[in-house]
This record gives sequence, structure tokens and C-alpha cells, in this order.
Amino acid sequence: VCIHRVRSCSSIRFIKSKYVCVFDKSALKFSHQQRLFRTSAVSCGQIVQFKLSDIGEGITEVTVKEWYVKEGDSVSQFDSICEVQSDKASVTITSRYDGIIRKLHYSIDDTAFVGKPLVDIEIDASKGVASEEDVVETPPMSHEEHTHQEIKGHKTLATPAVRRLAMENNIKLSEIVGTGKDNRILKEDILNYLAKQTGAILPPSPKAEIVPPLQKTEAVPAAPKDKARKIPVPVSRPVAFSGKDRTEPVTGFQKAMVKTMSAALKIPHFGYSDEVDLTQLVQLREELKPLAEMRGVKLSFMPFFIKAASLGLLQYPILNASLDENCQNVTYKASHNIGVAMDTEQGLIVPNVKNVQVCSVFDIAVELNRLQSLGSAGQLGTSDLTGGTFTLSNIGTIGGTYAKPVILPPEVAIGALGKIQVLPRFNGKGEVFKAQIMNVSWSADHRIIDGATMARFSNLWKSYLENPASMLLDLK
Repeated sequence: VCIHRVRSCSSIRFIKSKYVCVFDKSALKFSHQQRLFRTSAVSCGQIVQFKLSDIGEGITEVTVKEWYVKEGDSVSQFDSICEVQSDKASVTITSRYDGIIRKLHYSIDDTAFVGKPLVDIEIDASKGVASEEDVVETPPMSHEEHTHQEIKGHKTLATPAVRRLAMENNIKLSEIVGTGKDNRILKEDILNYLAKQTGAILPPSPKAEIVPPLQKTEAVPAAPKDKARKIPVPVSRPVAFSGKDRTEPVTGFQKAMVKTMSAALKIPHFGYSDEVDLTQLVQLREELKPLAEMRGVKLSFMPFFIKAASLGLLQYPILNASLDENCQNVTYKASHNIGVAMDTEQGLIVPNVKNVQVCSVFDIAVELNRLQSLGSAGQLGTSDLTGGTFTLSNIGTIGGTYAKPVILPPEVAIGALGKIQVLPRFNGKGEVFKAQIMNVSWSADHRIIDGATMARFSNLWKSYLENPASMLLDLK
């Protein structure tokens, strides 16, 4: 405690044991507008209410999942403050100031609202304080999640990877016109800008060194044997017979599922199923797995399924479209952002691989590895979960054969892949052989997609997978 102002003070004595100031009556003769004491928090710093910023996609409230700081902790700019979860994704909120955390406005699992105070931060008054409008509208920067950037009053959308690429090449994002949704700046926009400036196109991302095929005289490393599939064992939990019903609010990804599936009920679904002989693809994957592992990438069947779907969408673009709410206009999407349904601890999530039409099978595998790692850790960003144009659901990883997939609006088609089974089939000579058979189930929006179109697309997709070498003719 420090003395701010004392007028007409004639005697002051201190009681040492209790650190109490005692004044005579004349010391208390001052106006009400003047203060005798000021706390060190005010004299040394200024309290700023750090408000939850707009994280996009129309999100107005989030759930606080974890605090990375506590009251009294010191933070610097870009330090993680907390993790929040919306009905679309988990987002890490970072600090915009150097200072000391004075108050947390929410506890874990509380609902926080956009524009409301999240924490109080004491900052050095000599460094000045940003206006409240700036605090509200400029979102915290996050290196792992989708963020906005405020540039001269203009809100620019870009992912951290795009920002990093721009920073490495000394490019101002304000000078680039985004071609993504809501004028989002994509990696391709940065590369095209560089191409115009330098006359050369930079690689979109650092690639692992390409390993040339081994000579016949060299020994090819054997593919690692797959470990025996472990039978899932349910976690033993004590059963509590309380005799009382329990009511829990619908939050997080469950809330998003309720919203999406309610909208999907308005769509008349058309179903189509078929089986695919993956015998040749299984052999091809076994040959390519060692090469992919040498580059540090796990190669599954999914990249082939996704690339074959993209090649099919080039021939049948109506399946990569969207229909407006009034059913008056159809928008044909230029990008093939193919979603992959994932089963996680947080629930069903559907991240998507962007621009598959310009990606190789290896590029898709790299991106799938990234999405699966983030999905398992619950760290997928909003940009990973939005913007999908077509979806594949691999129910076969759990063990299903057939499914009736539900379309994810505003998309108009979805496919569900069953497990691969070894079954007897006949070849052209009437001989029985062991075939690797997978069943696929399609659902399409019957308002704009007829059964013949869905069947022809499925047949084309099937032909690419049954004869994987044929994909070479159409790869770009």
C-alpha cells in the first residue's frame, strides 16, 4: 500500500508489528474526489479485459475445455491462454499482451460467449492499451488453429501455414486476393503471386526427398508385417445404480451433428450399392508401402479411394455441387475438397483434404496423416473441418460391410466404404480365385442427381480402383 496524497498531515506513526498507518484528524480533511491509498495494481499497471474474439463460421459461443494459465501467471504475446471448443472445432486462444493474469472469467466446461471478457490481464501502463474495439474484433493468433488477421481494418482469412509461407517470402497478405470461401487466401494464391513476381513457381510445401526406384540388383526392403489386429476391450467402469435419470446438455460436436442431421432430413436420399474387386490395388499398395515409409508417410487405401473419386468428379461435376435453400440454383464447386469421416473421442468429425484435383496420391497420403494425427489429439482447426464438397466414410475400419450414409449439407453426395474381405470369385475362364472384395454404398440428393448419374459415377470410380494403372491416363 502506498500513500497517494495526504494534506495537512501533522503526525504519522507506524505500528511496526501490524504495518498500520495512523493519522490525526487533520490528515483526513480532504475532498471525496481524492483517494488516500492506491493499490500497486493500479499504480504499476492497467487492467485490460481480454474478450473472446470472433473465431468465424458464425460461432457465437464456445465451451472452455482447458486453461493453460491461472490467476497470477505472467504471459507474453502469443502464449496459449486456454482451449475452447465450438460445435465445429477446437481452438487455442492466445494472448495479445504481455502482462499478468488477474482474473479468469470462466471455469472448465463453462460456456463462453463471443465479445464477452475471457480473462483480465494487467499490463504495463507505459506501453499503452489497445482500444476495446480492437480487443474484441482482432482474434488471438494461434499457430495450430484457423485464425483471422486484421490488416488496416480489413479482415483477412488465412491459415497459419499460409501466413508462414507469406512471411518467409516477405509478402503482405493485404496485397493478395483470396480465391477461397469468403475471400480466404489459399496456398495456391501465394504461389501464383510469387510466380507473377519471380516468373517461377515455388513448391507448395517442403517435400521429402524423392527416392528413386531401386535397381533390380539391389535388395528391396520387405514390407513390415502388419501387427495382429487387437480386439477392442471395453474399459471397465464401475456401474452405479443410483436409480436416477441423468440429463446432460448437447454440446460440442454432438451439437453440430444435431444441426447437420436435422438439415439432412430435408434431403430426399437416393441409395446405390456395389462391390469392388481390389485385388490389383492390394498388390500395388504392398509394392508402394515401403517407398512411402522411406519418405515417412503411412500409405493406406484411402488416398487411392479419394483420388479415384476426384477423377470421377471431373466427369460428373454435379456430384461436387451444392443446392441453395430455395432449390433455385446449383453451384458447381471448382475445388474437390473431399471429406473423410473420422471416429474420435470427441465424436464424429469430417475433416477434408483440400484441392484433391491437383494432388497426387502421395500428397493425399501426407495430408491424411496430418489430419488423422490432429483428429486423434482433438486439435483439428476450423479450416480443416469446413469447406468440404464431397465425402467418403470408411465404415470398414470398424467392421461394417454395408451402410446407409447421410448426406452432409450443403454437399449432394456421400459414399460409405465397407471392409475388405477375401471372397471366392470367378475369373474370365470360369476358374475360382481369391478376390479382395469391398462393398460401397452411395447416397445422393435425388432432387438434382438421378440414379443413372450416380451409377455411372460409381462404375467409373470402381474401374479406377479395379485397374489402378488406368488412373495414370487421367492423372494431371
